Amino acid sequence: MTTDNPHPYARLTPDTLLDAVESLGLRADGRLLALNSYENRVWQIWIEDEAPLVAKFYRPERWSDAQILEEHAFARELADAEIPVVAPLVFNESTLHRHGGFRFALFPRRGGRAPEFDRPDVLEWIGRFLGRIHARGATHAFTHRPALDIASFGETPRDWIAAHGCVPTDLLESWNTTVAHALAGVRRCYERAGEVGTLRLHGDCHAGNILWTDDGPHFVDFDDARNGPAVQDLWMLLSGERADQQRQLCDVLAGYEDFAEFDRRELYLIEALRTLRLLHYACWIASRWDDPAFPAAFPWFATQRWWQDQILALREQIALMDEPALVV
Repeated sequence: MTTDNPHPYARLTPDTLLDAVESLGLRADGRLLALNSYENRVWQIWIEDEAPLVAKFYRPERWSDAQILEEHAFARELADAEIPVVAPLVFNESTLHRHGGFRFALFPRRGGRAPEFDRPDVLEWIGRFLGRIHARGATHAFTHRPALDIASFGETPRDWIAAHGCVPTDLLESWNTTVAHALAGVRRCYERAGEVGTLRLHGDCHAGNILWTDDGPHFVDFDDARNGPAVQDLWMLLSGERADQQRQLCDVLAGYEDFAEFDRRELYLIEALRTLRLLHYACWIASRWDDPAFPAAFPWFATQRWWQDQILALREQIALMDEPALVV
């Protein structure tokens, strides 16, 4: 997992950033602040006599223009419905722009702190807005963006990791066997759930993508928006022992079901989706290893110990997938 070729982001210099913003008729004052993002490059950029903006420069070749614009349209649809999401701004009748070989979008800056997930009222408040997001998301499906399913989050990552020799040789047999058992467990979970519906999702609704203020939550970064089951946007809010997760889920659904119906059969998918996320995460880091930001941020990834820990985590998931689903 090494490369001698410079990554495309090496061309994204401060001058390129500022020139891109000014190509839209804005005047940057020269101040820049890199924000925490690995998949894309995200910067806060100060604008003369105006509030700072956030510029997202999309990873080359990840999404098509149609897929990015579909994400933008969803976020703006939610914002127009007065749902607290951070949607891209329109310049020259478009939300997606090009400069210096990069595609980028500008967003308003929105601050906030991490939600207090140990508070039932906070979880219920988040649940209300997730219910509103899903009520909109269920009106029609994405046309261009992919689905979150066993193939895209399980089988494709498995095959990519195998084809690129990512796993240490002495762990390869154990990894392959464990992954096969894990995917078999995922399929059993989907079989128990039956034909559940799908809708347009946030897709990556973890604590880092929910910012809290005194006015409540707002949702950021729809970069992973996909078609998928509603529970994908709920399970990442749950943590701790089974009793803790069951209590947290009840709190979320107390708000969620004010605006959207939740199919209880999807509870069978929670541990399956956790398992798929583990496989997708491993492949995500491996497939980005040519980007210098990834070895710097995840130095432990290429170690024997990390792959051992992943095997253990998958084995734990295999056991959890055979346990009864949460009950609410």
